[in-house]
Amino acid sequence: MDVALAPLRAWDDFFPGSDRFARPDFKDISKWNNRVVSNLLYYQTNYLVVAAMMISVVGFLSPFNMILGGIIVVLVFTGFVWAAHNKDILRRMKKQYPTAFVMVVMLASYFLISMFGGVMVFVFGITFPLLLMFIHASLRLRNLKNKLENKMEGIGLKKTPMGIILDALEQQEESITKLADYISKARE
Repeated sequence: MDVALAPLRAWDDFFPGSDRFARPDFKDISKWNNRVVSNLLYYQTNYLVVAAMMISVVGFLSPFNMILGGIIVVLVFTGFVWAAHNKDILRRMKKQYPTAFVMVVMLASYFLISMFGGVMVFVFGITFPLLLMFIHASLRLRNLKNKLENKMEGIGLKKTPMGIILDALEQQEESITKLADYISKARE
């Protein structure tokens, strides 16, 4: 299946007034996770644009450290995902505590990058864009169009870069996972 980039959402939809934002229910982690996953899939191109602008500014100020930091984060993430596929305890941790898994990847990346002296580049060029994405995805309420687009992604009608990353982290909306399981059983 070909990977397609999701469309850029209107900026007034991405960052409207405060009526479309709400504090997540910290007591219901599953619902909060579904909101984050749904928003990451729906607004992924907007997040990419915002992150690219921040990375460009930091990369312009310190190009070598930005490239080095990006390579280290990608290698550490890939290494942790590979290890999680081969070790059950890491796989369960990745599935049950995705935020902790990402934090471990970021901490390991931080320590490796600090050996090369690029800590500020790591903080402002890599960590800060990821933090902004997570905050927005946590606070932004979902709408009907958002839910429909994510259903298409979840049942395999289309594949996007964020969908691939979330699959590597084994994070999908629960209802999408159930529907995809049902469809795969029906095909057999």
